[in-house]
This record gives sequence, structure tokens and C-alpha cells, in this order.
Amino acid sequence: MPKTVINIPDAPQPGGPYNQAVVANGLVFVAGFGPRDPKTREILGDDIAAQTRITLRHIESVLASHGLGLSDLVQVTAYLQDPARDKAAFNAAYAEVVPQPWPARATIGAQLAGFLVELDAIAVDHSSEEPAA
Repeated sequence: MPKTVINIPDAPQPGGPYNQAVVANGLVFVAGFGPRDPKTREILGDDIAAQTRITLRHIESVLASHGLGLSDLVQVTAYLQDPARDKAAFNAAYAEVVPQPWPARATIGAQLAGFLVELDAIAVDHSSEEPAA
């Protein structure tokens, strides 16, 4: 199965031995992103809503580089530093940015490196689909 690697300058660069995204078997697997500035690596956003919007824009940039958008998402995993405190505000910001029908999603509490949210995602790569007969 061939795979294509996606790494763009408009999203935070990997902090380890991984890529921003990998395209394989008709899917785009997007690595975990937080609300870091792509150039300075500074954490952006003062609250969960702002950090959620920023993080989703990083995912959107990676997908756009492959001709896709947030409407192509089929699965998202959300890691929240404090789900009890932040889940309602996270959900509101997420619903503002991600179009319906929403992808499947899991939300997990996690210790994060100084930010409130991290998201990874899977999108469908429609360019690999066979045209309908």
C-alpha cells in the first residue's frame, strides 16, 4: 500500500519522529496538534475555546494542502487537560468550526504539554475513490 506524507510550514512541525499527516488507503491520518504557533512554537489562546479553534485551523491547513477540508473528517480524537471543566466550551467551539454532519469523536482526559487541548483526526481522501458507474 503506497503512502504519501504531508508536512506543511503553515502548521506546527512535528516534535519527534512523525509527520503532520500520512495518506494511505483512501484515508488521511492527521497527527495530534495543539494550539502552537507554527513559527515560534508558542502556545496560543488563553482558554479552551480559543485553543480549540486554533488547533482545528492547523488540521484544516494540513487537509487543505491535500485538497480536503474539515467536511472530509470521519473521526476526531480530542484530548482535554480538564474535561470536567472544559468539555462544554470545547464542544461549543468545535461545533462552530467543524461542519455537520460531524465526524465520529472520542474525548479523553490527558496530561498535555502546557496546553488545554490536542486533536488528531482521520479524513476521507475522495481523490482515491472510483467514480460511480
